[in-house]
Amino acid sequence: MAGAAMGGAELFFERLCIAQAGDGLDVLPVIRRNAGRAARLRAGGVEAHELAFGGRADLATGLRLRRLLKRFRPRVVVAWMNRAARLAPRGDWVLAGRLGGFYDLSYYRRCDHLIGNTRGIVRWLVEQGWPAARAHYLPNFAVDIHGAAPRRPACLPPGVPFVLALGRLHRNKAFDVLIRAMVHVRGAHLVIAGEGPERPALERLARDLGVADRVHLPGWFDGTAGIVSACDLLVCPSRHEPLGNVIIEAFSAVRPVVAAAAQGPVELITDGGNGLLAPIEDDRALADAISAVLADPALAARLGQAGRDAFDRHYAQAPVLASWRRFLADVEKV
Repeated sequence: MAGAAMGGAELFFERLCIAQAGDGLDVLPVIRRNAGRAARLRAGGVEAHELAFGGRADLATGLRLRRLLKRFRPRVVVAWMNRAARLAPRGDWVLAGRLGGFYDLSYYRRCDHLIGNTRGIVRWLVEQGWPAARAHYLPNFAVDIHGAAPRRPACLPPGVPFVLALGRLHRNKAFDVLIRAMVHVRGAHLVIAGEGPERPALERLARDLGVADRVHLPGWFDGTAGIVSACDLLVCPSRHEPLGNVIIEAFSAVRPVVAAAAQGPVELITDGGNGLLAPIEDDRALADAISAVLADPALAARLGQAGRDAFDRHYAQAPVLASWRRFLADVEKV
């Protein structure tokens, strides 16, 4: 895995490696150099190998990766997203590429199988001409944070209800739409936990709209279990969201969820069942959904419990690990 220092796909890679090792698999994580990631894997009982995973001029990583794999003698190699797939060699193993979005498939031309973490990605792979028998749906699991001690952010005044959003401050996340929605949400504060290039624009927008006193951008938190457990409502307003790990995390914490109807949230949420959906880019509809949940404790409780039920059935560690075990056994037989 050669992804970024932080991100949902990268953090799930760490969780999956640790969980699979705990489940009895012999796992060898090979990662882009990252001391923090290596330390977290080590703390979970898995020793990672760190390589450069540089650009196209980086010839050394491919050679070193091949040597590592030949020494380890895996039955299945999983290339986690584009750069890893470009550098992963063929060999005496099954090579599977794992996609968390609608990526350029030229990176995956060496792969025997492809994995999508949503059914929408798997359908798209087949539409692109990838054989259906070699396209597999394997969802993410989230850490079960139900029961975590609530931890309100220090930036909030005492007692006020607060809406939480989590993620990199990037245009795809549509935090600007959420800030616009807060103009129409009375009495509540918004915490956007994350960092990224959109921070100056988001801060300026909050000031221009007169909601800067109720919109807080405290940066990344060291662990999100407490803040998710403390929030009155989690919102995922993304323009583009292939999955939505934060939604699954909120499900586990029995917190109600409102989301824009991007690809991933539409798969995770049944509107009015285990969450509420609003049209993408529609700040007024998003505000109405947020206000409806904040104004109705019974609705909030019902949505939160339905989300937890979905988590237990589909997105907890046990069912996802079972899906991975079946996948690994099946592709070895081919």
